[in-house]
Amino acid sequence: MRNIIAITTALMLASPLLAAPASGDDPSLARARAVLKAQPIIDGHNDWPEQLRGQFGEKWWGVDLNADSRKFEKPLQTDIPRLHAGMVGGQFWSVWVPAGTTGAAAVKATLEQIDIVRGIVARHPKDFELASTAADVRRIQKTGKVASMMGVEGGSQIDNSLPALRMFYDLGVRYVTLTHVRHNDWADSANEAPRQEPLTAFGKAVVGEMNRIGMIVDLSHVSEGTMKAVLAMTRAPVMFSHSSARAVTDHPRNVSDEVLKLVAANGGIVMVNYAPGYVSRKRMEWEAARAGIKATYNAPPYSGLYIGQPERAAVALAEWDKANPMPAVTLAEVADHIDHIAKVAGHDYVGIGGDLDGIDTTPTGLEGVETYPALIAELLRRGWSDADCRKLAGGNILRVMEGVEKVSAGLRGQVPSALTP
Repeated sequence: MRNIIAITTALMLASPLLAAPASGDDPSLARARAVLKAQPIIDGHNDWPEQLRGQFGEKWWGVDLNADSRKFEKPLQTDIPRLHAGMVGGQFWSVWVPAGTTGAAAVKATLEQIDIVRGIVARHPKDFELASTAADVRRIQKTGKVASMMGVEGGSQIDNSLPALRMFYDLGVRYVTLTHVRHNDWADSANEAPRQEPLTAFGKAVVGEMNRIGMIVDLSHVSEGTMKAVLAMTRAPVMFSHSSARAVTDHPRNVSDEVLKLVAANGGIVMVNYAPGYVSRKRMEWEAARAGIKATYNAPPYSGLYIGQPERAAVALAEWDKANPMPAVTLAEVADHIDHIAKVAGHDYVGIGGDLDGIDTTPTGLEGVETYPALIAELLRRGWSDADCRKLAGGNILRVMEGVEKVSAGLRGQVPSALTP
């Protein structure tokens, strides 16, 4: 599907720098560009570094990051020209490693991912600059560069080590997602059955140490029990770097109205995700049905109509796909999630965390980082004010960063925690 999207988009666009209709063709788009000139996009989550490493390995250093990455063997959703076309002024780059990678291996892999982000910035100083504070972001985005920060996407990546957490901070990491798709020793994930204690004493110590050093607590991927436990004890604003509204699409990765109200009381932010299965109930049901059919055909080592016959299983799955086409998801549906969060929590507590290059397919109209102005234009057409769109684009996450920095400044005199699980 991503190939189809990429080819279609490439045919529509003569150049990656012309990623949207000319502003004169659409008054809302012209207005959106003016909004983003005043406050560029600061996106909460993008997996481009991991995709570069996954596709090219150590040879990523030789890849032309100014090339149209839609033409790569595996098309990507990010490249330098499209970042500028999308009016991106700040990006939290995910330094993700698989949840199954644990212990010292997880720390090592995280350091290697951090090295990729720092390498991208070092290779392209005219386009990127590392940012440590909200003030850095404000300064850098005025230059036309992308202020670059990092997010560790899974608490298991610190290997139960507060010193590792502190060292990640010193290397430029500005948030840690407390879990990924599996529980870790001290916090519950949304993807597994809840445990009696969603956040252990050590988990609370992790949150406390993050507050102390100025690391943002990211609650994407965690269970609702973990969300509530953190919100009950954190001293600093939290973020959901890439989550959507559960009342719109009932997926456990999304945020319930009850929690949205707690986020508003905390002064935090929910940055809306583009992942089609989180955006659309129809797409979520289709993905679940397809996963079940795939297991029906071949589920080693004991089950499957065509167990041990991967070729026959693949043919059968292709026939099912033909008979059950994947439901389309649209930009308007993403805007529905943004609208809902703004109505329940308020316009001050919503942002954008597209999860680009962390998802195989995107909503139509949001195929890559060049499309942010189109999303802002849709909200303007719905009656959003320019001021509220500026908050959504970047103002709200800057406020969260400043709030976290303020709390940290008041706690820096404390002795670092030495707790272990």
